[in-house]
Amino acid sequence: MDSAAAVGRVMALVELLRSQGDLQDAAWERALRAVPRELFVPKRALALPDISNAKAYPIDKDARPDEWWQAVYSDSSIITQIDDGDSDPATGVDQAYTSSTSAPGVVVTFLQLLDPKDGHSVLEIGTGTGWNAALLAQRLGAHNVVTIEVDPRVAESAQVNLRAHFADAAVPRTVIADGADGAKDWAPYDRVIATCSVNRVPVVWIEQTRPGGRIVTPFKPGYGYGHQLVLDVTGDGMAVGRFSGAAGYMMMRSHRPEPGRVSRFLHHEADAEKSTTDLDPRTVVDTDPGADLAISALVPGVRRYLGRDDTGETGEATLWLVETAPGASTDGSWAVVEYVPGQTEYQVEQYGARRLWDEVSSAYLQWLSWGRPDRSRFGYSITVSGQHFWLDTAENFIGRPQ
Repeated sequence: MDSAAAVGRVMALVELLRSQGDLQDAAWERALRAVPRELFVPKRALALPDISNAKAYPIDKDARPDEWWQAVYSDSSIITQIDDGDSDPATGVDQAYTSSTSAPGVVVTFLQLLDPKDGHSVLEIGTGTGWNAALLAQRLGAHNVVTIEVDPRVAESAQVNLRAHFADAAVPRTVIADGADGAKDWAPYDRVIATCSVNRVPVVWIEQTRPGGRIVTPFKPGYGYGHQLVLDVTGDGMAVGRFSGAAGYMMMRSHRPEPGRVSRFLHHEADAEKSTTDLDPRTVVDTDPGADLAISALVPGVRRYLGRDDTGETGEATLWLVETAPGASTDGSWAVVEYVPGQTEYQVEQYGARRLWDEVSSAYLQWLSWGRPDRSRFGYSITVSGQHFWLDTAENFIGRPQ
Protein backbone atom coordinates (compact mmCIF):
# COMPACT_ATOMS: atom_id res chain seq x y z
CA MET A 1 0.00 0.00 0.00
CA ASP A 2 1.37 3.44 -0.90
CA SER A 3 1.95 6.06 1.78
CA ALA A 4 -1.04 8.19 0.79
CA ALA A 5 -3.41 5.23 1.14
CA ALA A 6 -1.87 4.29 4.49
CA VAL A 7 -2.32 7.85 5.79
CA GLY A 8 -5.91 7.78 4.57
CA ARG A 9 -6.64 4.61 6.53
CA VAL A 10 -5.14 6.12 9.69
CA MET A 11 -7.21 9.28 9.25
CA ALA A 12 -10.37 7.24 8.74
CA LEU A 13 -9.69 5.30 11.95
CA VAL A 14 -9.06 8.53 13.88
CA GLU A 15 -12.33 9.98 12.61
CA LEU A 16 -14.18 6.78 13.53
CA LEU A 17 -12.81 6.85 17.08
CA ARG A 18 -13.74 10.52 17.40
CA SER A 19 -17.28 9.91 16.17
CA GLN A 20 -17.71 7.05 18.67
CA GLY A 21 -16.57 9.32 21.49
CA ASP A 22 -13.57 7.12 22.23
CA LEU A 23 -10.82 9.53 21.18
CA GLN A 24 -10.87 12.85 23.01
CA ASP A 25 -7.22 13.63 23.80
CA ALA A 26 -5.09 15.33 21.13
CA ALA A 27 -1.90 13.77 22.50
CA TRP A 28 -3.20 10.25 21.87
CA GLU A 29 -4.49 11.28 18.45
CA ARG A 30 -0.95 12.33 17.55
CA ALA A 31 0.37 9.00 18.83
CA LEU A 32 -2.17 7.08 16.74
CA ARG A 33 -1.14 9.00 13.65
CA ALA A 34 2.55 8.35 14.33
CA VAL A 35 2.43 4.59 15.07
CA PRO A 36 1.30 2.45 12.09
CA ARG A 37 -0.87 -0.32 13.45
CA GLU A 38 -0.04 -2.57 10.50
CA LEU A 39 3.49 -3.03 11.88
CA PHE A 40 1.97 -4.77 14.91
CA VAL A 41 -0.41 -7.17 13.13
CA PRO A 42 0.82 -10.49 11.70
CA LYS A 43 -0.08 -11.60 8.19
CA ARG A 44 -2.41 -14.33 9.49
CA ALA A 45 -4.73 -13.68 12.40
CA LEU A 46 -8.37 -13.40 13.48
CA ALA A 47 -10.27 -10.12 13.40
CA LEU A 48 -12.97 -9.54 16.01
CA PRO A 49 -15.02 -6.33 15.59
CA ASP A 50 -15.65 -4.53 18.87
CA ILE A 51 -19.44 -4.74 18.70
CA SER A 52 -21.92 -6.88 20.57
CA ASN A 53 -22.29 -10.47 19.34
CA ALA A 54 -19.60 -10.00 16.67
CA LYS A 55 -18.05 -13.10 15.16
CA ALA A 56 -14.32 -13.48 14.63
CA TYR A 57 -13.15 -14.07 11.09
CA PRO A 58 -9.74 -15.05 9.65
CA ILE A 59 -7.57 -12.49 7.86
CA ASP A 60 -4.63 -13.25 5.60
CA LYS A 61 -2.52 -10.43 4.16
CA ASP A 62 -1.11 -12.51 1.30
CA ALA A 63 -4.36 -14.19 0.26
CA ARG A 64 -6.81 -11.31 0.90
CA PRO A 65 -4.85 -8.08 1.34
CA ASP A 66 -7.80 -5.66 1.11
CA GLU A 67 -9.66 -7.51 3.85
CA TRP A 68 -6.50 -7.56 6.01
CA TRP A 69 -5.96 -3.79 5.68
CA GLN A 70 -9.61 -3.08 6.39
CA ALA A 71 -9.49 -5.17 9.58
CA VAL A 72 -6.25 -3.55 10.78
CA TYR A 73 -7.73 -0.06 10.50
CA SER A 74 -11.18 -0.87 11.85
CA ASP A 75 -12.26 -0.87 15.49
CA SER A 76 -11.45 -4.55 15.81
CA SER A 77 -9.33 -6.66 18.08
CA ILE A 78 -6.83 -8.76 16.17
CA ILE A 79 -6.36 -12.17 17.76
CA THR A 80 -2.72 -13.10 17.25
CA GLN A 81 -2.44 -16.24 19.37
CA ILE A 82 -4.78 -19.07 20.34
CA ASP A 83 -4.26 -21.94 22.77
CA ASP A 84 -1.04 -20.32 24.06
CA GLY A 85 0.56 -20.65 20.62
CA ASP A 86 -0.28 -24.29 19.95
CA SER A 87 -2.57 -23.58 16.96
CA ASP A 88 -2.75 -21.32 13.92
CA PRO A 89 -4.63 -18.13 14.95
CA ALA A 90 -6.19 -17.80 11.49
CA THR A 91 -8.01 -21.12 11.89
CA GLY A 92 -9.02 -21.01 15.55
CA VAL A 93 -12.36 -19.22 15.53
CA ASP A 94 -13.83 -21.42 18.27
CA GLN A 95 -10.68 -21.93 20.31
CA ALA A 96 -9.21 -20.09 23.30
CA TYR A 97 -7.85 -16.64 22.48
CA THR A 98 -4.60 -16.08 24.37
CA SER A 99 -2.97 -12.96 22.88
CA SER A 100 -4.07 -10.05 20.71
CA THR A 101 -3.79 -6.42 19.84
CA SER A 102 -6.89 -4.84 21.34
CA ALA A 103 -9.48 -2.83 19.43
CA PRO A 104 -8.34 0.79 18.93
CA GLY A 105 -11.42 2.24 20.65
CA VAL A 106 -10.80 0.48 23.93
CA VAL A 107 -7.03 1.04 23.64
CA VAL A 108 -7.40 4.82 23.52
CA THR A 109 -10.05 4.69 26.24
CA PHE A 110 -7.62 3.00 28.62
CA LEU A 111 -4.76 5.32 27.67
CA GLN A 112 -6.93 8.36 28.35
CA LEU A 113 -8.00 6.90 31.70
CA LEU A 114 -4.31 6.40 32.51
CA ASP A 115 -3.74 10.15 31.94
CA PRO A 116 0.08 10.18 32.03
CA LYS A 117 1.95 13.50 32.16
CA ASP A 118 5.17 14.43 30.38
CA GLY A 119 8.09 12.65 32.01
CA HIS A 120 5.98 10.02 33.71
CA SER A 121 7.27 6.45 33.89
CA VAL A 122 4.82 3.69 32.95
CA LEU A 123 4.71 -0.03 33.60
CA GLU A 124 2.61 -1.95 31.07
CA ILE A 125 1.36 -5.42 31.98
CA GLY A 126 0.94 -7.53 28.84
CA THR A 127 3.05 -6.52 25.85
CA GLY A 128 1.12 -8.51 23.24
CA THR A 129 2.10 -7.31 19.79
CA GLY A 130 3.73 -4.17 21.21
CA TRP A 131 1.27 -1.65 19.74
CA ASN A 132 0.12 -0.29 23.09
CA ALA A 133 3.73 -0.01 24.29
CA ALA A 134 4.60 1.82 21.08
CA LEU A 135 1.80 4.32 21.66
CA LEU A 136 3.03 4.89 25.21
CA ALA A 137 6.60 5.32 24.01
CA GLN A 138 5.51 7.71 21.26
CA ARG A 139 3.77 9.84 23.88
CA LEU A 140 6.29 9.62 26.74
CA GLY A 141 9.59 8.42 25.27
CA ALA A 142 10.74 4.81 25.16
CA HIS A 143 13.03 5.32 28.18
CA ASN A 144 9.93 5.92 30.30
CA VAL A 145 8.15 2.67 29.35
CA VAL A 146 8.67 -0.82 30.77
CA THR A 147 6.46 -3.59 29.40
CA ILE A 148 6.01 -7.13 30.74
CA GLU A 149 5.09 -10.21 28.71
CA VAL A 150 4.77 -13.72 30.15
CA ASP A 151 5.14 -15.57 26.82
CA PRO A 152 8.72 -15.47 25.45
CA ARG A 153 7.57 -16.01 21.86
CA VAL A 154 5.08 -13.14 22.08
CA ALA A 155 7.73 -10.91 23.69
CA GLU A 156 10.23 -11.68 20.94
CA SER A 157 7.70 -10.88 18.22
CA ALA A 158 6.77 -7.62 19.97
CA GLN A 159 10.43 -6.59 20.08
CA VAL A 160 10.70 -7.14 16.33
CA ASN A 161 7.60 -5.01 15.79
CA LEU A 162 8.85 -2.23 18.07
CA ARG A 163 12.23 -2.11 16.35
CA ALA A 164 10.50 -1.92 12.97
CA HIS A 165 8.68 1.21 14.09
CA PHE A 166 11.37 2.97 16.11
CA ALA A 167 14.19 1.98 13.72
CA ASP A 168 17.49 3.13 15.26
CA ALA A 169 15.86 4.83 18.22
CA ALA A 170 15.43 3.25 21.63
CA VAL A 171 12.49 0.91 22.22
CA PRO A 172 10.58 0.24 25.44
CA ARG A 173 12.30 -2.16 27.84
CA THR A 174 10.61 -5.57 27.58
CA VAL A 175 10.65 -7.94 30.55
CA ILE A 176 9.67 -11.62 30.24
CA ALA A 177 7.83 -12.40 33.46
CA ASP A 178 4.43 -12.92 35.03
CA GLY A 179 2.77 -9.51 35.09
CA ALA A 180 1.40 -10.20 38.55
CA ASP A 181 4.98 -9.76 39.84
CA GLY A 182 5.47 -6.34 38.29
CA ALA A 183 8.97 -5.06 37.49
CA LYS A 184 10.54 -3.81 40.70
CA ASP A 185 13.97 -3.06 39.20
CA TRP A 186 12.64 0.13 37.59
CA ALA A 187 10.06 1.08 40.22
CA PRO A 188 8.52 3.29 41.38
CA TYR A 189 6.26 4.06 38.44
CA ASP A 190 3.93 6.98 37.97
CA ARG A 191 1.44 4.87 36.06
CA VAL A 192 0.62 1.17 35.65
CA ILE A 193 -1.60 -0.07 32.83
CA ALA A 194 -2.70 -3.65 32.21
CA THR A 195 -3.81 -5.05 28.86
CA CYS A 196 -5.15 -8.26 30.42
CA SER A 197 -7.87 -8.84 33.00
CA VAL A 198 -7.24 -9.66 36.64
CA ASN A 199 -9.64 -11.12 39.19
CA ARG A 200 -8.01 -9.16 42.00
CA VAL A 201 -5.37 -6.43 41.88
CA PRO A 202 -1.81 -7.70 42.48
CA VAL A 203 -0.56 -5.87 45.56
CA VAL A 204 2.91 -5.52 44.02
CA TRP A 205 1.47 -3.14 41.44
CA ILE A 206 0.51 -0.80 44.24
CA GLU A 207 3.84 -1.25 45.99
CA GLN A 208 5.65 -0.38 42.75
CA THR A 209 3.57 2.76 42.10
CA ARG A 210 4.52 6.02 43.77
CA PRO A 211 1.93 7.73 46.01
CA GLY A 212 -0.39 9.78 43.85
CA GLY A 213 0.17 7.42 40.92
CA ARG A 214 -2.53 5.67 38.98
CA ILE A 215 -3.30 2.07 38.01
CA VAL A 216 -5.69 1.27 35.15
CA THR A 217 -6.68 -2.33 34.52
CA PRO A 218 -9.41 -4.52 33.07
CA PHE A 219 -11.03 -6.21 36.05
CA LYS A 220 -12.99 -9.45 35.86
CA PRO A 221 -13.70 -10.97 39.27
CA GLY A 222 -15.49 -13.93 37.70
CA TYR A 223 -19.19 -13.19 37.51
CA GLY A 224 -20.31 -11.45 34.33
CA TYR A 225 -18.40 -9.32 31.87
CA GLY A 226 -15.28 -7.35 32.73
CA HIS A 227 -14.97 -3.74 33.85
CA GLN A 228 -12.53 -0.85 33.53
CA LEU A 229 -11.01 -0.10 36.94
CA VAL A 230 -9.13 3.12 37.70
CA LEU A 231 -7.21 3.18 40.99
CA ASP A 232 -5.32 6.01 42.64
CA VAL A 233 -2.47 4.95 44.90
CA THR A 234 -2.64 6.64 48.30
CA GLY A 235 0.58 5.27 49.78
CA ASP A 236 1.43 2.57 52.34
CA GLY A 237 0.33 -0.17 49.94
CA MET A 238 -3.20 1.16 49.57
CA ALA A 239 -5.29 2.34 46.61
CA VAL A 240 -8.86 3.38 45.90
CA GLY A 241 -10.87 3.92 42.74
CA ARG A 242 -14.03 3.41 40.73
CA PHE A 243 -15.28 1.25 37.92
CA SER A 244 -15.79 2.85 34.54
CA GLY A 245 -16.98 1.13 31.35
CA ALA A 246 -16.88 -2.42 30.06
CA ALA A 247 -13.65 -4.29 29.36
CA GLY A 248 -13.73 -7.75 27.78
CA TYR A 249 -10.03 -8.59 27.98
CA MET A 250 -8.31 -11.98 28.19
CA MET A 251 -7.31 -13.03 31.68
CA MET A 252 -3.76 -12.73 32.93
CA ARG A 253 -2.42 -16.27 32.71
CA SER A 254 -1.83 -16.62 36.45
CA HIS A 255 -5.41 -15.40 37.08
CA ARG A 256 -7.17 -17.76 34.70
CA PRO A 257 -9.96 -19.88 36.18
CA GLU A 258 -9.90 -23.62 35.79
CA PRO A 259 -10.50 -24.27 32.07
CA GLY A 260 -13.15 -26.39 30.45
CA ARG A 261 -16.72 -26.30 29.17
CA VAL A 262 -19.43 -25.85 31.74
CA SER A 263 -20.45 -29.51 31.45
CA ARG A 264 -17.07 -30.43 32.93
CA PHE A 265 -18.05 -28.77 36.21
CA LEU A 266 -21.34 -30.65 36.65
CA HIS A 267 -20.21 -33.58 38.77
CA HIS A 268 -22.12 -35.66 41.36
CA GLU A 269 -25.34 -34.87 39.50
CA ALA A 270 -27.20 -37.72 41.18
CA ASP A 271 -26.57 -36.04 44.54
CA ALA A 272 -27.83 -32.59 43.52
CA GLU A 273 -30.54 -30.90 45.56
CA LYS A 274 -33.65 -30.12 43.52
CA SER A 275 -36.03 -27.23 44.14
CA THR A 276 -37.89 -24.47 42.29
CA THR A 277 -37.68 -20.70 42.08
CA ASP A 278 -40.13 -18.06 40.93
CA LEU A 279 -37.30 -15.70 39.89
CA ASP A 280 -36.71 -15.84 36.14
CA PRO A 281 -33.03 -16.91 35.83
CA ARG A 282 -32.56 -14.70 32.76
CA THR A 283 -33.28 -11.66 34.94
CA VAL A 284 -30.03 -11.91 36.89
CA VAL A 285 -28.06 -11.89 33.60
CA ASP A 286 -29.98 -9.49 31.33
CA THR A 287 -29.53 -6.46 33.52
CA ASP A 288 -27.27 -3.53 34.37
CA PRO A 289 -23.52 -4.15 34.92
CA GLY A 290 -24.06 -2.74 38.39
CA ALA A 291 -25.87 -5.96 39.26
CA ASP A 292 -22.82 -7.95 38.14
CA LEU A 293 -20.61 -5.91 40.48
CA ALA A 294 -23.02 -6.33 43.38
CA ILE A 295 -23.15 -10.10 42.82
CA SER A 296 -19.35 -10.23 42.43
CA ALA A 297 -19.00 -8.53 45.82
CA LEU A 298 -21.62 -10.59 47.64
CA VAL A 299 -20.98 -13.94 45.92
CA PRO A 300 -17.23 -14.17 45.27
CA GLY A 301 -15.61 -16.97 43.29
CA VAL A 302 -18.47 -17.76 40.91
CA ARG A 303 -18.79 -17.80 37.12
CA ARG A 304 -22.04 -17.78 35.16
CA TYR A 305 -23.11 -19.06 31.75
CA LEU A 306 -26.49 -18.47 30.11
CA GLY A 307 -27.45 -20.74 27.25
CA ARG A 308 -30.43 -19.84 25.08
CA ASP A 309 -32.44 -21.52 22.39
CA ASP A 310 -31.01 -19.48 19.51
CA THR A 311 -33.44 -21.04 17.03
CA GLY A 312 -36.37 -19.32 18.72
CA GLU A 313 -38.41 -22.49 18.51
CA THR A 314 -38.83 -23.03 22.26
CA GLY A 315 -37.54 -19.85 23.94
CA GLU A 316 -35.94 -21.98 26.63
CA ALA A 317 -32.81 -20.92 28.50
CA THR A 318 -30.44 -22.47 31.03
CA LEU A 319 -28.35 -20.65 33.61
CA TRP A 320 -25.26 -22.42 34.93
CA LEU A 321 -23.34 -21.20 37.98
CA VAL A 322 -19.99 -22.78 38.88
CA GLU A 323 -17.22 -22.05 41.33
CA THR A 324 -13.91 -20.72 40.05
CA ALA A 325 -11.59 -22.19 42.68
CA PRO A 326 -8.99 -24.79 41.66
CA GLY A 327 -10.51 -28.26 41.66
CA ALA A 328 -14.02 -26.97 40.96
CA SER A 329 -14.46 -29.40 38.09
CA THR A 330 -14.26 -32.34 40.48
CA ASP A 331 -15.38 -31.03 43.85
CA GLY A 332 -16.76 -27.49 43.46
CA SER A 333 -20.29 -26.24 43.98
CA TRP A 334 -22.60 -25.67 41.02
CA ALA A 335 -26.18 -24.78 40.18
CA VAL A 336 -28.41 -25.09 37.12
CA VAL A 337 -31.66 -23.17 36.65
CA GLU A 338 -34.01 -23.91 33.72
CA TYR A 339 -36.25 -21.28 32.15
CA VAL A 340 -39.25 -22.56 30.19
CA PRO A 341 -41.74 -20.07 28.69
CA GLY A 342 -45.18 -20.20 30.24
CA GLN A 343 -44.03 -21.63 33.55
CA THR A 344 -44.31 -19.62 36.75
CA GLU A 345 -41.76 -21.69 38.66
CA TYR A 346 -38.40 -22.81 37.33
CA GLN A 347 -36.45 -25.96 38.12
CA VAL A 348 -33.27 -25.58 40.16
CA GLU A 349 -30.50 -28.11 40.82
CA GLN A 350 -27.67 -27.31 43.23
CA TYR A 351 -24.71 -29.29 44.49
CA GLY A 352 -21.82 -28.68 46.85
CA ALA A 353 -20.98 -26.87 50.06
CA ARG A 354 -22.49 -23.67 48.64
CA ARG A 355 -25.97 -23.14 47.23
CA LEU A 356 -24.94 -20.91 44.36
CA TRP A 357 -28.38 -20.09 43.01
CA ASP A 358 -29.57 -19.13 46.49
CA GLU A 359 -26.53 -16.86 46.90
CA VAL A 360 -26.78 -15.24 43.48
CA SER A 361 -30.54 -14.68 43.57
CA SER A 362 -30.26 -13.18 47.06
CA ALA A 363 -27.48 -10.84 45.91
CA TYR A 364 -29.53 -9.78 42.89
CA LEU A 365 -32.50 -8.94 45.09
CA GLN A 366 -30.17 -7.02 47.42
CA TRP A 367 -29.03 -4.96 44.41
CA LEU A 368 -32.67 -4.21 43.61
CA SER A 369 -33.25 -3.09 47.21
CA TRP A 370 -30.39 -0.61 46.86
CA GLY A 371 -32.26 1.05 43.99
CA ARG A 372 -30.49 -0.66 41.07
CA PRO A 373 -27.20 1.30 41.34
CA ASP A 374 -25.30 1.39 38.06
CA ARG A 375 -21.62 0.57 37.53
CA SER A 376 -20.42 4.13 38.15
CA ARG A 377 -21.58 4.00 41.78
CA PHE A 378 -19.33 1.04 42.62
CA GLY A 379 -15.69 1.24 43.59
CA TYR A 380 -12.81 -0.89 44.80
CA SER A 381 -10.22 -0.39 47.52
CA ILE A 382 -7.03 -2.14 48.51
CA THR A 383 -6.36 -1.70 52.23
CA VAL A 384 -4.33 -3.39 54.94
CA SER A 385 -7.34 -5.63 55.61
CA GLY A 386 -7.76 -6.82 52.02
CA GLN A 387 -9.48 -5.85 48.78
CA HIS A 388 -13.01 -4.53 49.04
CA PHE A 389 -15.91 -3.57 46.80
CA TRP A 390 -17.83 -0.51 47.90
CA LEU A 391 -20.99 1.37 46.97
CA ASP A 392 -21.10 5.18 46.63
CA THR A 393 -18.32 5.93 49.14
CA ALA A 394 -15.03 4.22 49.91
CA GLU A 395 -16.18 3.72 53.51
CA ASN A 396 -19.25 1.71 52.50
CA PHE A 397 -17.75 -1.73 51.93
CA ILE A 398 -20.05 -4.44 50.63
CA GLY A 399 -19.50 -8.15 50.72
CA ARG A 400 -16.46 -9.94 52.08
CA PRO A 401 -12.84 -8.90 51.49
CA GLN A 402 -11.61 -10.41 48.23
